[in-house]
Amino acid sequence: MLRLAVTGAGGFLGWHVRVLLRALGWPAPGVITRADLADPEAVAAKVSGVDRVLHLAGVNRGEPASVAAGNIQLAVQLAEGLRQAAVPPGSVVFANSVQAGNGTPYGDSKATAAGILADSGLPVDDVLLPNLYGEHGRPHYNSAVATFCRLLAEGGRPEVHADRELSLVHVADAASRLIGMPAGGSWDPTMPALRIGVKDLADGLTGFAATYRTGELPPLLNRHDVRLFNTYRSHCFPAHYPLALPTRSDNRGALVETVKAHGGAGQTFCSTTRPGITRGEHFHLAKVERFVVLRGSAEISLRRVGDSEVLRFPVSGDQPVVIDMPTMWAHNITNTGVDELLTLFWTNELFDPARPDTWPEPVELSPATPVPVPA
Repeated sequence: MLRLAVTGAGGFLGWHVRVLLRALGWPAPGVITRADLADPEAVAAKVSGVDRVLHLAGVNRGEPASVAAGNIQLAVQLAEGLRQAAVPPGSVVFANSVQAGNGTPYGDSKATAAGILADSGLPVDDVLLPNLYGEHGRPHYNSAVATFCRLLAEGGRPEVHADRELSLVHVADAASRLIGMPAGGSWDPTMPALRIGVKDLADGLTGFAATYRTGELPPLLNRHDVRLFNTYRSHCFPAHYPLALPTRSDNRGALVETVKAHGGAGQTFCSTTRPGITRGEHFHLAKVERFVVLRGSAEISLRRVGDSEVLRFPVSGDQPVVIDMPTMWAHNITNTGVDELLTLFWTNELFDPARPDTWPEPVELSPATPVPVPA
């Protein structure tokens, strides 16, 4: 279990690194803010004695000259703090780019930054990252995936003006590579890439959205299908939930179609819950999980890992609805009625006790455990 310090902890990659560390039960990393980087003594204090410093902060968008200057300045500031550390950290891991040294202001500044960190005298793991995608990416900033997902979630449709092949890596795989985790969970530090054309990507996500808009589940035939679908769902939550389920009734009773999956693995199970009892209190990194209350009344509560706001959905078996748990959100369900609660659950994968992808995390945070907000 390593002690880490991280720059860029509040960014897209930084958040996923912190979520993975949370799942693994590692100590929360020391956060080196932009304000800290302007003060070498503050950096030195935060990196002294740690096992590994992850340099994730960078400038990806803006005027070319500002992008170049920004990436170089961040590396210079960090390197100066590293040199002043009373106990030098064990190593530095640099979230570099496959574009490093490609002749553009961004690529050349990333290559220069790698050299500056190497001159600090510490071992540097220079990780060349391709295009990253994943849950809660910023549209028009982090990736085309985030942009397409947000457009579709808002009822629009992606437009592709120039098709080209992309090499996409899920951000959790990149996070596992940066912190040095071996394969073994839902992550893969070898960073397997999805090679796909922009048009095929747009068409695939559009198909996901069209199917899911009805409450049905699109084909989830491989790990990239699952992760792209989870990325799309992250842009739908919470505005698109709950998803209504039509009920067909006659003199025999009622019928509700709770899960219509168009392909891939899956497991369905039911549970009963006594009044006042809560189930859950965990999150998933990749698993798709569906809740449908069939009898009784309940409250489903969710909190994004690393945030403090709790979202609540009152649900009832009298009007069954779907709430699909977004990945990396802690969630639970509480029986709020006076009778036994009957709930149907569906997941996109068979339960594997050796790799359950179920990570303990309370939805409600106690006052003694405030959530830090990286800057």
